[in-house]
Amino acid sequence: MKFNYHLPVNLVFGRGRVAELGSIAKTYGKKALIVTGKGSTKKSGLLDRAVKYLEEAGLESVLFDNVSQNPLTTTAMEGAEFAKENGCDMVVALGGGSIMDCAKAIAFLAVNDGDINDYIFNRLESDVALPLILVPTTCGTGSEGNGFAVLTNPDNGDKKSLRCNAIVAKASIIDSELMETMPKHILASVGFDALCHCMEAYISKIAQPMTDMLALQGMELIGANLLKVYQGNGDAEAWDAVTWASTIGGMVINTAGVTVPHGMEHPASGLRNIVHGRGLAALTPPVIEESIKGAPKKFAAISRCLGGKDETDCADRVRQLLKDIDLATTLSEQGILPEDIDWMVENCFKVSAAGIANHPVTFDREDIKRLYEKAM
Repeated sequence: MKFNYHLPVNLVFGRGRVAELGSIAKTYGKKALIVTGKGSTKKSGLLDRAVKYLEEAGLESVLFDNVSQNPLTTTAMEGAEFAKENGCDMVVALGGGSIMDCAKAIAFLAVNDGDINDYIFNRLESDVALPLILVPTTCGTGSEGNGFAVLTNPDNGDKKSLRCNAIVAKASIIDSELMETMPKHILASVGFDALCHCMEAYISKIAQPMTDMLALQGMELIGANLLKVYQGNGDAEAWDAVTWASTIGGMVINTAGVTVPHGMEHPASGLRNIVHGRGLAALTPPVIEESIKGAPKKFAAISRCLGGKDETDCADRVRQLLKDIDLATTLSEQGILPEDIDWMVENCFKVSAAGIANHPVTFDREDIKRLYEKAM
């Protein structure tokens, strides 16, 4: 057995620990670019609190709040220019996966010249970025635990990750109290995304003992707690469990990658700007049904984490969870059209070749097309 595991992220986990933002940030700079969205952190009061924590530590800050769902490469470029114009020497992200991913790209572009798409497709390389502090407010993407930044190119619909160690956070402050203001439909979507990260890393051909161990814990925690918090029955321990599972999901895909469900979803949301977790909800059950033969023991373990018995009921257990959290859906319900499928198939092999290669069953273009059709 041979494997490498390297993930240089400082996880600051615990309820109430966002109050440590200023004391942590002052280690890395004097003026922070705060990256967030238009609404949630302002309504919850988190943005005002973050500014106050930074001020109390003697730090200045400026605000960039132009990030939206499925962040764009162009938004990241805009944010990087804003950071340079304002003399920012660090980036603080407050929000969900879209916010954190865009903040990572901003931190990268603030010190690297050239087209970000060249870095995404490995035509250019760099391993430097401004220091990053991430404060997640959703328990889903796990971006706080990896060196990925998923971005969509608005010119052609390509949705693909910038990946390098430079955009691993200097500190990720993971405070489950911040998750409790999420609307239920967002909780369902991001919670399922976290589960998919753990499932896909677990079945990946490049999984290894460390990622298997973490992914199993993540799936167990989600299986035992996601429905509780969704139904409003979750206590602090349950919120901690789902939040930690989300971070685990981000960590394991950093090493073991994702597989076909994510690989197929990125073209769909890149093309039609659909909600990522809802796209995964449509795609994951049919993909599981056609993948069990490639890793039956692992699909059996996934099923048991979700209350099932073995690999034969794995897809059914996933479908039941989706039904329970009101996330059962199809691609057509998300706005995907039959005439989109051929483009998505080709784009899948363009932007998600690694995920297809990692999958325990080899799918060709006709297979991917059939799976898209089943998910419609």
